[in-house]
Amino acid sequence: MSSVAMGSLFPKELINDMFSKVVGKSSIARLANQIPIAFNGNEIMTFSLDKDISIVAEGAAKPAGDATVGSITITPLKVVYQARINDEFKNCAEDKQLDYLEQFADGFAKKIARGLDIMVFHGLNPATATTATAIGTNCLDLHADVSTASSTASTKEQLLSAAIGSLGDGYTCNGIAMSPAFASALAATTVADEGRPYKDFMWGGNPGTIRGINCDVNPTVAVSASTETTNDAYVGDFQNCLKWGYASNVPMELIEYGDPDGQGDLKKLNQILLRTEAYIGWGILDGAAFGHIFTSNA
Repeated sequence: MSSVAMGSLFPKELINDMFSKVVGKSSIARLANQIPIAFNGNEIMTFSLDKDISIVAEGAAKPAGDATVGSITITPLKVVYQARINDEFKNCAEDKQLDYLEQFADGFAKKIARGLDIMVFHGLNPATATTATAIGTNCLDLHADVSTASSTASTKEQLLSAAIGSLGDGYTCNGIAMSPAFASALAATTVADEGRPYKDFMWGGNPGTIRGINCDVNPTVAVSASTETTNDAYVGDFQNCLKWGYASNVPMELIEYGDPDGQGDLKKLNQILLRTEAYIGWGILDGAAFGHIFTSNA
């Protein structure tokens, strides 16, 4: 059973600041566009004209053109984080309670950011690092149309070039997400007459762009459900072909009674539980707009 003791939260009655150890950010939020998400889901129509325009000679018939119409449904998933603390929390001064609640909310936001990446990139339940049935193939690792390449045989620069070149016709790369290990190896790349063109990635650097393309370095990229592979980087048209968002507000609930998390009766244990929930949804509009680089560890 896990709970936070008041002594560790407030060693003295008066504390000016609280330091949050929670870390996390989202490459998806950095590279892709956010849209409002309805509780019952969003349906996004996809529309493409499959031929080029045609010159029509005087008196000639106008040739037919093909159009492909489809739709992508974005269904939000419910995510939750909850934690027990000793019920002495209720006896703290109101401003101290507010400090803690603000830190809890800030920590939850970072967990949401990290979790969003793990779900969208890998299709995993962030809490268990196991495949989430509710996500299915709605992730870049499992989407059938996403091009993949093993990173064992080429330089990192060559791999990025090949991955970008593998995108479907008409798509351009406007986003790159890479693991810290991949970024570090890229930083060591030397190019004739340029020296080390990616030295901004040295020592954990995250410059935000590479060759004019938005990029982000994030440990969430490297997460994998398999010990046989390590995820290195994702490239693609994030701005146009991946949409994400969350539904309504994000509520915080303080629960004083019962056994809401299966760890025993709260009143009996002199505890209360803080719970925060959110509904998050995303959609990959065309997997052909993305490429995935991975290392085979087998």
